[in-house]
Amino acid sequence: MMNYKTEEEIDLIRKSSLLVAKTHAYIASYIKPGVNGLYLDKIAEEYIRENGGIPAFKGYQSFPNTLCISPNEKIVHGIPNDKSFEDGDIVSIDCGVLMNSYYGDSAYTYSVGEINKEKKDLIEVTKQSLYLGIEKAVDGNRIGDIGYAIQNYVENLGYGVVRELVGHGVGKNLHESPEVPNYGSRGEGVLLKEGMVIAIEPMINVGCKNITQHNDGWTITTLDNKPSAHFEHTVVVRKNKAEILSSFVEIEKITNGKAS
Repeated sequence: MMNYKTEEEIDLIRKSSLLVAKTHAYIASYIKPGVNGLYLDKIAEEYIRENGGIPAFKGYQSFPNTLCISPNEKIVHGIPNDKSFEDGDIVSIDCGVLMNSYYGDSAYTYSVGEINKEKKDLIEVTKQSLYLGIEKAVDGNRIGDIGYAIQNYVENLGYGVVRELVGHGVGKNLHESPEVPNYGSRGEGVLLKEGMVIAIEPMINVGCKNITQHNDGWTITTLDNKPSAHFEHTVVVRKNKAEILSSFVEIEKITNGKAS
């Protein structure tokens, strides 16, 4: 069953999504060689709670932490640990917030120190694929249009698109209908209508599209152990142009400042 949100509901999802964005920006300044995921997880939880939110992931289907932290070949759902990040790593961080009964959800892939060209290209391609998918999230299109835009772009550049993990609706539940795959055919799938709020989240691999799951029941890794990147925005379907409810602006003020 599809959920179409009122403008009042969209505003509440926007507030939750912007707290997710602020949390990302807050932890971004701490991401460097020698820092570990458990530390980022701790300060993220404190920041969310201090700003009136509840960590969306902690306790969700027994997930133990506030953030999903997935370095290098890990794709998503990585459990934070005390292993220090190293120069040259890339780290996907997924964060969700529950506030005023509505969820926000967004992911960003960070560079640790100086990364190589392969990883830089992967990050840029994955982020660009997200925005190409968002361009198709307009009233009258179909879910397949989003997936096709992402898949066509990245596969033509030689990258793998993860199939088993997909985007989703967002609202009073963290995961709602419809599912939003990062692959598909134009003109197929659920009809997009104004007021649908969805999380679009391409997960793109340097190598093959295939994945494997760790024994912890959560962590997903590329089958060939090559790097993967992940970006996610929560967006609302509109008549002519999707509205992005989350934001990378404050994150990139921090990350671009580091680069300079």
